[in-house]
Order: sequence, then structure tokens, then C-alpha cells
Amino acid sequence: MSEAPVIIGRLRAVLMGKARPYTRAGSLSAIDKQPWDGAVMAGLTGLEGDEQGDPRVHGGPDKAVHCYTWVHYGAWQRDLPGETAAALLRQPGAFGENFSLEPGLDETNVCIADQWAVGDALFEVSQGRQPCWKLNDRFGVPDMARRVQQGGHAGWYLRVLRPGLVQTGDAVRLVARPHPDWTLARLLSAIAERDCNPETLAHILALPLPPSWARLFRRRLETGQVEAWASRLEGAKSGT
Repeated sequence: MSEAPVIIGRLRAVLMGKARPYTRAGSLSAIDKQPWDGAVMAGLTGLEGDEQGDPRVHGGPDKAVHCYTWVHYGAWQRDLPGETAAALLRQPGAFGENFSLEPGLDETNVCIADQWAVGDALFEVSQGRQPCWKLNDRFGVPDMARRVQQGGHAGWYLRVLRPGLVQTGDAVRLVARPHPDWTLARLLSAIAERDCNPETLAHILALPLPPSWARLFRRRLETGQVEAWASRLEGAKSGT
């Protein structure tokens, strides 16, 4: 894009959390993110002071910051049963997000490799979220992770191209959109709908994917088969 950056959204909240023992034996999680008052440094591996419970699958340069749009909360409030879910959905952070975004940013209008200027930092959209069983336990809804995946309301991750300070209220400015045809909704749908079409997969593999997504789509192209989801969506029977 050659034009000046345009404001596409705003940070409703910046949130962080500490890794603590979770609901199943041996598990840790920092999914309980709480609003942060004031500026915080966004570094190459995330917000300063934020933690992840399982660094094998969370955090790192390609998952430095997790985003979730506030606009989805209304639908979840209507659809989810139980007081646990209702209490979580009264404020940002229910999905473990670092950035709660408003007013209208969501998976349908955010594209892979979009670059955003927020505060003093520069970010790049790296991938959509693939939800795991910890959402089931957090919300008290046994199939919550599957609902998130199938509905496409999964959120997404940012990598940090230029570290800097960010805070609640900062504008989100779109600096570059090199792949306007490839929204996160389109990519997440390809995963959820078990797409193994070779032509589609070849187009996806030409995108600047993080290693985990490149492996996923390459394996589908090579084998014509879809990866197993049970462990991620439901968790091991003994707890992980």
C-alpha cells in the first residue's frame, strides 16, 4: 500500500496473565488475562510481563500477541449456557486475548501478513488461532473449542516487527496488506472445513505462513488427509 496508514480499529483493552496450575493434572495456563493499566512494551516474543502456560504451542515470535474482537462477545453471550460463561463474557479477556479490538475488526476483514502500527510498535498478522481444550474447561462448555473452530470466531496472532509501547485506547493503523484475498476467515474455514483441494492448498502454501501452518497445509497436500483434532480440541484423557 502506498497511501498513508488508515485507522481500522482501536485497542479496547490490553491484557496480560501469569501461568498458573490449570484444571487438569499437570497443566498450566495463562489464559486468565486481566486488563493492564498503562503502557506496556511489546517485544519480539510478546508483551513484557505476559506469560504462557505451554510454550510448546503458545507464545514465541509467531504468536507474540493474541487478538480477539470485542464484537464477537455479543453473539457468545446469546449462545452460551451457564453462569460461568456469562461471568467471563462481561469484560474482555475471556478468550485469553492480549488485545481486545473494536469496533469492527474481525476475521473477515483481517488478512494474513497485514501490518499494523499500534502505539510505538509495528505488528504483522501471522496466523489464526487454532483453539484448544482449555477453552472447554474455562467456559464450562464441553465443546467450546470445537464451537470456536467451526464458527470461525477464533481470533488471531501477531508477530512483532518493531518493538514498542502500546496501551489501551491506541489506534490500529493498517500499514500494508500484501494479500487482500486471504482473510483469516478464509484460511480458518479451510482448516475447519477439512479442505484438501490441491489447488487451494497450493495457493495457501504460497502465502507467508508460520512453520506450524506450513506443515499443516503441506501435509494435507502430500497425503490428501486431514490432521487429527481430538487431542487439541478435547485434551488427553489423563490431562495435559
